[in-house]
Amino acid sequence: MSAEITLFVNPTAGRGRGARVAQPAASALRAAGFCVRTVSGADAGDALAQLRTAVREGTGAVLAVGGDGMVSLALQALAGTLVPLGVIAVGTGNDFARAMGLPVRDPEQAGRLAGEALKEGRIREIDLGRVGRADRAGGEGSGTWYGTVLCSGFDSRVNDRGNRMRLPAGRFKYDLAMIAELAAFRPFPYRITLDDGPVIETEATLVAVGNGSSYGGGMRICADAVPDDGLFDITVVGDCTRATLLRVFPRVYRGTHLGHPKVTVHRARKVTLEAAGSTAYADGEPMGPLPVTAECVPAALRLLMP
Repeated sequence: MSAEITLFVNPTAGRGRGARVAQPAASALRAAGFCVRTVSGADAGDALAQLRTAVREGTGAVLAVGGDGMVSLALQALAGTLVPLGVIAVGTGNDFARAMGLPVRDPEQAGRLAGEALKEGRIREIDLGRVGRADRAGGEGSGTWYGTVLCSGFDSRVNDRGNRMRLPAGRFKYDLAMIAELAAFRPFPYRITLDDGPVIETEATLVAVGNGSSYGGGMRICADAVPDDGLFDITVVGDCTRATLLRVFPRVYRGTHLGHPKVTVHRARKVTLEAAGSTAYADGEPMGPLPVTAECVPAALRLLMP
């Protein structure tokens, strides 16, 4: 085991904030006897290229410092390798860390526990989703990796609108985007294919493909998803009226929406989603317009556990 740990720091965090929030974790790791190096970069692409180099050179572990976006970026370098991932969850949503029982917004504790896990070999092999364009040919292993939830439909329309808004800053703009999308709300005609089975044609408000249980900072859209069972949980919210959606939505934070008659859950290793005018997001990152195909890849990631 290499004694070097790579801290993977958000290259877009303003005025060096990423490096500052990483310092308590770095101090805890150095106190435990590890050599710590920091990888950032001029932008996300540069940071990922540097991280891939660190993985090739044999770093002992990678600790992603930030939120679900940083975890998602780290997955692109670590999936399918023997290098384990730790998470210093200091972002906004932190759904990946919560789903895995990792500390949230406590970088010193997260760094200390990651060091202990590495020394004691406390590593959990978990599945990852791999998503690609369903209308394009791809080679073996092609696609983008994700750890939590791929979403499409109403929630992706809210993301689309929020991303186009310059003001206000922060999460409030997504609240405004949700209000605007509710005003224009309509279900989408979907074509859903599970494990190369027959096409399911249905009207749906949204479809979420969960490797993890939650997205959006604690919305447990795929509440019963287990990240090491080799299967996705696919939550289909049917053709709700606007009033029904408003009644059901608060239940998502507790996961009790799964019992609503308009909600159906499927389990599958692979799913293809087709719906005109809908974008896919995975781990909060845009994947492009549907159609897309997502595949659950068993034991694709080695995760440092408390």
